[in-house]
Amino acid sequence: MFENLANTLRGLGAWTIDALWKLGFASRFLLAIVMQSGQLFLRPHLLIREIYFAGVLSLIIIIVSGIFVGMVLALQGYNTLVRFGSADALGTLVALSLLRELGPVLAALLFASRSGSAMTAEIGLMKATEQLDAMAVMGVNPVARVIAPRFWAGVLSLPVLTALFNVMGIIGGYYVGVVMIGLDEGAYWAQMQNAVDIYDDVANGMIKSVFFGIAVTLIAVFEGYDSEATAAGVVSHDAHSRDICPGNSGNGFCSDGLYVLVENSGVQASVNKFK
Repeated sequence: MFENLANTLRGLGAWTIDALWKLGFASRFLLAIVMQSGQLFLRPHLLIREIYFAGVLSLIIIIVSGIFVGMVLALQGYNTLVRFGSADALGTLVALSLLRELGPVLAALLFASRSGSAMTAEIGLMKATEQLDAMAVMGVNPVARVIAPRFWAGVLSLPVLTALFNVMGIIGGYYVGVVMIGLDEGAYWAQMQNAVDIYDDVANGMIKSVFFGIAVTLIAVFEGYDSEATAAGVVSHDAHSRDICPGNSGNGFCSDGLYVLVENSGVQASVNKFK
């Protein structure tokens, strides 16, 4: 009995330590991205390219999902409001629900499922095929060249996608409430205009979308960069980095900078990616 309890506590402690290591690694990874983001001003085409892949190619799923979410929200909201004789407030219900809560959350989930997963897979594949290591050996900073453009593309794209999602949701609610159910068009827009505040509702939703963009994109690029390497010759999450960098989590970070371990014919070398 006591042995089982001890094993459980050991497992819980190991999980806690690994979680703290990973949290610290992710924090330093974010700091490295911010420090290396200045190069985007010299090569803005990298950021524009990633905005196209992360944002523009996500428009279809955002538009379609926004329309149907607004339609469902209007239909269910009408069934509830009509019981209390407040059906004219349907526009307010749809707008405030989307602008304050549903818009940022659902847009972030859609962005994570489409663009976030693509970023993770792309960076993980580059790591598995030794492309990131090759960049470091050639003196090209992988964080500045690969990670930073994708991170800022996600942060900048998500607020725009959220705003588009809100607009399409309101249009979907208008179609159900006014066109299908037959509510007064003037009441739909007038109630919405009187109830929605540009600062308390619209601005707060945009601020939420910015933080969601930071969280979703950071998790996507971090999981890709921290993914388990599978190809031969690529360093894995084992004791190699711990041997070179005492106190390291095994994720390629040392106390004095970001490092990549390069294996070539049995020879290991550490390359500082901050150079």
